[in-house]
Amino acid sequence: MVYRLGLIGYPIEHSLSPWIHESFMNQVRVNGSYRRIEISPDTNFQDEISMLKQENLNGFNITVPYKQKILPFLDQVDPGAADIGAVNTVCVKDGEWIGYNTDGMGYLRSLVEEYPEIIKQDKVHVLLLGAGGACRGIYHAFVNAGFTNVDIANRTIEKAEEIALLQGGGTVTEVFTLEEATRLTGRYDLIIQTSSVGMKPETDTSIIPLNQIKKGAIVSDIVYQPIKTAFLQQADDLGAKLHYGHTMLLYQAQYSFEIWTGKRVPIGEMDRELKTILEG
Repeated sequence: MVYRLGLIGYPIEHSLSPWIHESFMNQVRVNGSYRRIEISPDTNFQDEISMLKQENLNGFNITVPYKQKILPFLDQVDPGAADIGAVNTVCVKDGEWIGYNTDGMGYLRSLVEEYPEIIKQDKVHVLLLGAGGACRGIYHAFVNAGFTNVDIANRTIEKAEEIALLQGGGTVTEVFTLEEATRLTGRYDLIIQTSSVGMKPETDTSIIPLNQIKKGAIVSDIVYQPIKTAFLQQADDLGAKLHYGHTMLLYQAQYSFEIWTGKRVPIGEMDRELKTILEG
């Protein structure tokens, strides 16, 4: 079988998804191609999708600004993606487009790969900073993985409260403003920055100051350009364990590839290779 895969979004000319998925195909000796399918917001999205449906793709990823806009064009939506309210992966099966969201599970896989003890400990206290789509996906993954204490802090508290509605029966969630969270960082075993704050070119900005953090805490940032954000530099200066955003990019792609092909590709040296590419 020859897989025809791709990425829909705008702008995506610099996306590393083709490199990642072509590396996956080479590793497991799968024949296929992965291309960028850039759809400008100035075009008619419905017309573009109608043409795409004629191309006999086996699957594709969707990135901004179309993770929600794609929903009406799908034949089925995985329950997890429906809860999150966004899709980043579509698998074409028997002519039907089926939507999934691999962001949250990809993040969790990347975290557990580096810090396997996090999934084994009881009563891990987690703080999510930001309340956008990435936070929603990560929160959903943590709830479904059985984490019992997952708090959310955001500039506008209403958005954080909306995400907290996804909590499962075993998860307790408190919602804070960013100012409140700044005073509470010492209570958390894991702090995850889920917004775009600190991304190039605003590399000297940080979502909150890390005035105090628990000894042995893990501090994570989903931003991967730069690799070491100002937020992570703060954490490093305080002696925290670090978790870098580029690993989420790899593991959400791994999960997408698994949905399309049924093959789970080991990340191996791709972590180091991607880091080298991003650092130029």
